[in-house]
Amino acid sequence: MRRDQGQRNGEEQIEERPAASKDSDRSKIPFAQRLTCTIDDACEATGLGRTKIYELIGAGQLHTRSVGRRRLVLVRSLYELLESEPWNPR
Repeated sequence: MRRDQGQRNGEEQIEERPAASKDSDRSKIPFAQRLTCTIDDACEATGLGRTKIYELIGAGQLHTRSVGRRRLVLVRSLYELLESEPWNPR
């Protein structure tokens, strides 16, 4: 929570409001409609660890784009990866 302090009529007033977070910005666009996501988002969406995500990127199974120093995973490639795996119920 952020606290804003101001004075009105000689009295100090404190207003509390939620701090803006990156997570609230991300939730505006549903994951399926996003073009890209971060490595952390890809880990969360797939349940895979960072090491495995980077292995898949290195093997060419996940496609990414670099913008400046950021590496973004193409959401479409996450779906393609998961849809291409044969389902093997045990």
